[in-house]
Parts: sequence; structure tokens; C-alpha cells
Amino acid sequence: MNKYIVDLKKIQDPRGSLTVLENLKQVPFEMKRIYYLNNTTAGTSRGFHAHKKLKQMAICLSGSCRFIMDDGKTKEEFTLARFDQAILIDPMVWHEMHDFSSDCVLLVMADDFYDESDYIRDYESFTKAVK
Repeated sequence: MNKYIVDLKKIQDPRGSLTVLENLKQVPFEMKRIYYLNNTTAGTSRGFHAHKKLKQMAICLSGSCRFIMDDGKTKEEFTLARFDQAILIDPMVWHEMHDFSSDCVLLVMADDFYDESDYIRDYESFTKAVK
């Protein structure tokens, strides 16, 4: 099992598919904020930051994108391309999103409200903080 990827239970029958996301169950924290990225311009990359305390979980509801996750010791790459698979973004993990497909809708759930002071936006500052 990977420390970032979460397989979500998909219930499928002849009518279609249903995937459930509940606080403290499939989502391992209480959600306070939900946002999504879509209509991303071709060639655009996003992220390039870490959070000091914020926990997040991201799901591609449509399309795909590639994540780079870096905990200061190991960098790993993942492609999200299934609506029943999510990626956990823990505090103090530098994350980047690349290669958004034209139909990508990336939904992100967060355990707290937006707080600019929680961001580390400089990679060198991040590597110093995790050591």
C-alpha cells in the first residue's frame, strides 16, 4: 500500500457507479473546504508548495493529471486518472501537479479554511523545514 494513494469504494450496478466520500471515513479528516480545478490551460503546472498543517485529498473526477509528491526524503510520481482513486496530501509534503488533460476536473478536499500563512512556497525553505 502506498502512503499517498487511496482506493475509494466504487459501487457499480446497471444504472452506473456510485462513490461515497464521508468525513473521517473515506476522507481521513473532517472537511472544511472543497475546491476544484478545471479548464486548466494546456502546458500549465500547479501546486509547487507544501502546507505546514493542512491535510488535503484530491480526486480527478474527470480526465487526468500527474502529481509529484516530495516529503523531503523521497520524490514519487503518480497519475490520477480514475474517479475512484484519490491522493492524500499530508502536511509538509511538497506537491506539484502537471500534465492536466483537457477534460481534467480535480476536486480537492481540505481539513481547514484557506490560510496563506500555512503555505511554504519556496522549495529551499521547504527542504530546510523538513530537516
